[in-house]
Amino acid sequence: MSRANSTSSRVAEFLFRFREVAILGVIIVVVGLTALKTPAFAGLSSIQQILTNAALFILLAIGETVVIVTRNVDLSVGSTLGLSAFVVGDLYTHHPGTNMVLAFAVGIGVGVLCGALIGVVVTLAKVPSLVVSLAGLYVYRGVLNIIGIGVQIEPTSIPMSLQKIGFLNVLDLPWIFVIPFVLVIVAHYALRAFRANRELYAIGSNPTAAELAGIPVAKRVFWAFVVSGAMAGLGGVLFVAEFATVNATAGTGYELLVVASCVIGGVAIFGGAGTVLGAAFGAILLQVINQSLVVINVSPFWDQALAGALILVTIAVDRLLTLRVARAVRLKEEASHG
Repeated sequence: MSRANSTSSRVAEFLFRFREVAILGVIIVVVGLTALKTPAFAGLSSIQQILTNAALFILLAIGETVVIVTRNVDLSVGSTLGLSAFVVGDLYTHHPGTNMVLAFAVGIGVGVLCGALIGVVVTLAKVPSLVVSLAGLYVYRGVLNIIGIGVQIEPTSIPMSLQKIGFLNVLDLPWIFVIPFVLVIVAHYALRAFRANRELYAIGSNPTAAELAGIPVAKRVFWAFVVSGAMAGLGGVLFVAEFATVNATAGTGYELLVVASCVIGGVAIFGGAGTVLGAAFGAILLQVINQSLVVINVSPFWDQALAGALILVTIAVDRLLTLRVARAVRLKEEASHG
């Protein structure tokens, strides 16, 4: 293997192994370029706004990553978040003295139930997750429309103790961001440290081989959807904290941005690779681009176009890196046996 090919393979292997570093680099570049035009864009208040806007998507991306690495997808997260948010808001409307811990438990419980229903159908009925979660998206949104039609949860119904999570800062970081950030660190460690979680990657790489190796595929996939639902349920509670108002449209369209965050963050759409840290950086990058377009006076409609373009580029680059790394590994093995 030539020196040029060897260097190229090493670069590809580095990028493949440390995709998060590449995404973080892109974030820094976009912020830096935008700050050249508007220095305030790199200021504390602007960064806080970006992190606040990214918080819910980071939270949903945790659960979505767990699902995608098993070679599945959960398109119901936006509707689950909306349903959870409305149930929590309605709880406070009719029971003003509700303990905040109970409110979090109820919101997460709604999400767990929604995720479990999809997980059961996917694993027992063997129906593709794309179909099941798409159906879940419409079913949960339909339920929300039925119970929430013409209803608007007002800020006066939401206790200030919960609303403070949406606007207070800790060490100059928004509380609404700190919670998902802590969960990202915990999930990132858990996916690497525990065998049951590492098996999710084995399932995504080759479900048949994983089953032959004795991995309880159906059980692992079911719990992946439960985790995704739980994150969406928690997201519903934080939605109430951030906006202090809820109606039947809450969470609409979130699922596509969440999947985009994961893919852009290096989570392989075909399963078996990716981290929640990368997905979190993907969510932040999308918000940085969104805010950057506003600053340079570009129509916000370009935001979705750029997100779609980034998905295509990321998938193409990911495929290229995968092939290069596989080729480098094969050549090393041939050299060692030669």
